[in-house]
Amino acid sequence: MFAAELINDDIAHLHTSDTIQRAMERMAEFHVRHLPVVNEQQFLGLVAEADLIAEPDAQTAIGAIALSLVNPYVREDQHIYDVIRLFYEQQLTIVPVLDIKKNYLGCISINTMNNWFARITSVTDPGGIIVLEISNKNNSLAHMSQIVESDNAQILSSYVRSFPDSTRLEVTLKVNKQDISSIIATFLRYGYEIKATFNHNEHRDSAMDRYDALMNYLNL
Repeated sequence: MFAAELINDDIAHLHTSDTIQRAMERMAEFHVRHLPVVNEQQFLGLVAEADLIAEPDAQTAIGAIALSLVNPYVREDQHIYDVIRLFYEQQLTIVPVLDIKKNYLGCISINTMNNWFARITSVTDPGGIIVLEISNKNNSLAHMSQIVESDNAQILSSYVRSFPDSTRLEVTLKVNKQDISSIIATFLRYGYEIKATFNHNEHRDSAMDRYDALMNYLNL
């Protein structure tokens, strides 16, 4: 997926002529702590809520005060993982999207990013979750899929977590079957280490807990 596909058209940008009060009101309205400053189509940078709070006169124009403007952005054709990286590295609540000529197209909000992540990880879909711990030499999604499919099930989503100074990996599989006992048995028969399992019926909240944990892990 490309960055342009997640642009949120509802979030308005600021102009240098907008007042601090106007900027603060828009941040509160959109539930963000950053907003892009744009003159015509030129992206000037992001203004942060922290930059504005210390200013005594709320009627001062954005362009008239000294701001620590930062200008992180992604191009419209960059992968969504680049967007996630900026959210993580810069601790942003929005990421601006520019075209190839660096004209401002719009921005992606943290809420839009979270909703997209929830969809691709199938958080709300019924099924079971299997967490495996494996060696990085045995990281074969094709073989894991074969095991799941042998029980007339499918992998809805998966992600891999690595650990510093370790050759071990944690692989989380979300499958479209609630009774995962036979799938677990097959994994064990093939020598996989089962770290944890979650059943949708009995532990529906656990899926959301693991999604929230992943968001915290990414620092989004």
